[in-house]
Amino acid sequence: MGNLKNIQPIEDFDWDALENGETYSQASKEDLEKAYDETLSTVKDKEVVMGTVTAMNKREVVVNIGFKSDGVVPMSEFRYNPDLKIGDQVEVYIESQEDKKGQLILSHKKARATRSWDRVNEALEKDEIIKGYIKCRTKGGMIVDVFGIEAFLPGSQIDVKPIRDYDVFVGKTMEFKIVKINQEFKNVVVSHKALIEAELEQQKKEIISKLEKGQVLEGTVKNITSYGVFIDLGGVDGLIHITDLSWGRVSHPEEIVQLDQKINVVILDFDDEKKRIALGLKQLTPHPWDALDPNLKVGDKVKGKVVVMADYGAFIEIAPGVEGLIHVSEMSWTQHLRSAQDFMKVGDEVEAVILTLDREERKMSLGIKQLKPDPWENIEERFPVGSRHMAKVRNFTNFGVFVEIEEGVDGLIHISDLSWTKKIKHPSEFTQIGADIEVQVLEIDKENRRLSLGHKQLEENPWDVFETIFTVGSIHEGTIIEMLDKGAVISLPYGVEGFATPKHLVKEDGSQAQVDEKLPFKVIEFNKEAKRIILSHSRVFEDEQKKAANAEKKAARRNNKKEDEPAMLNSPIEKTTLGDIEELAALKEKLSANKG
Repeated sequence: MGNLKNIQPIEDFDWDALENGETYSQASKEDLEKAYDETLSTVKDKEVVMGTVTAMNKREVVVNIGFKSDGVVPMSEFRYNPDLKIGDQVEVYIESQEDKKGQLILSHKKARATRSWDRVNEALEKDEIIKGYIKCRTKGGMIVDVFGIEAFLPGSQIDVKPIRDYDVFVGKTMEFKIVKINQEFKNVVVSHKALIEAELEQQKKEIISKLEKGQVLEGTVKNITSYGVFIDLGGVDGLIHITDLSWGRVSHPEEIVQLDQKINVVILDFDDEKKRIALGLKQLTPHPWDALDPNLKVGDKVKGKVVVMADYGAFIEIAPGVEGLIHVSEMSWTQHLRSAQDFMKVGDEVEAVILTLDREERKMSLGIKQLKPDPWENIEERFPVGSRHMAKVRNFTNFGVFVEIEEGVDGLIHISDLSWTKKIKHPSEFTQIGADIEVQVLEIDKENRRLSLGHKQLEENPWDVFETIFTVGSIHEGTIIEMLDKGAVISLPYGVEGFATPKHLVKEDGSQAQVDEKLPFKVIEFNKEAKRIILSHSRVFEDEQKKAANAEKKAARRNNKKEDEPAMLNSPIEKTTLGDIEELAALKEKLSANKG
């Protein structure tokens, strides 16, 4: 304020003129007004003009359009351009040269909208990069403010990598390219991805040209699928297949990696044409087989977890990436192969014995039955010849019955060793699968791991007794039970059957004997080994006739002397009854007990 002392009033100032309201002469006043008007722009309402930003704060932007007053534009109209600064040229629309307060009213938003359609078409034509403000989310993408027009940004066009959170983009200003305009509906589609794809393409070519198999690179987990993991190597993607994630078995890649995780990977292979890059993660660690205990050998016990089941066996992981197969035949000593699922399931912890080990081929076979003693080791002591045991019927063949005495100990009962008396055509007539049957060990075949067994041997051989009863020449009452071409089957006492040929079935009156007839039969052959008795009815009366004729001759020769004795000795029919012979009484009792 001290400087005011030095200011002197103008000596020839016309104070009178000032009092009369005349500061200048009329001529000079008009000149001044003209000169002032020439410094101002001539503007009209509802017009778009260019202005300069002269001041700005958080709420407003002051724009000078060369008019007598500056206009104020809300900052929100410039949110698409966060880089706005003082001195920038901007388009404004003149709403009104003066409002009630004499204020110049401008709009940047309307200025953009007025020229927007021309601008978007021009930007598409020139492949121009433009700025836009992301206003909000919409179905399938985002709404972007471009030159005041609401354009659509599809979700797939935001970035080259999949977007997991769209909301982070709302309120951002980004660069875009216009990719499509629908003139009829005034629709505009923009893309941010298109900007970076060209750049990435160049980067990809550069990266791929430098790739080498075996090279280790750092990458970021970009996407996880059920079959593998996509890795961003910095502009180019590679795939780690699920089998190359770990030496062990992997159900889903999420067990190994997480999204956005940075990991080192090794290049396994790549294709220049399709730009496919195969990557590996497990190859960066030594193969588990190489790290396997060098002292591990055949016969050692190992523990592991069942990782895969099949009908033929189970795969056991004894260390990550080291697996052994237990074949179903190595799960039990029994020779009746069952499905491996009967013994174990995925996830079970099992102990096993190493049966084979091939480190070069990286293969191992295991067994669990070896944890129990081999039942055939001391078979002679546990199942000596002559010993009796209970067994379970496992299977039939035409010639016998396969049975299991205990797990791993099988035997065969030959069809001829099932019964002393019954003629069995098929074992199913005698027993059934799953039934229990008592057996006696007849023979041990250690080499083929099979026993010869008998069932009938549990009882005495009744044919030893039959041999003393059905002697050749003896006569017994029998019933014809079946007629065959070659003769008839005859039921004899004690449940024994005999056979007679047609010529031995002729009766005394010349007629042929029929089924169900009860007649006396003479034994003409007895074969204990073959269990065969051959009978004749005809011989009974033929022999009687011969005896009678011989007796007559003798009587005549001896002067009609009676010879009762021979007749007594050769009675016409020997009636054998159980009461006659003590042995037969015992046999009857035994057979009755068996039938019961």
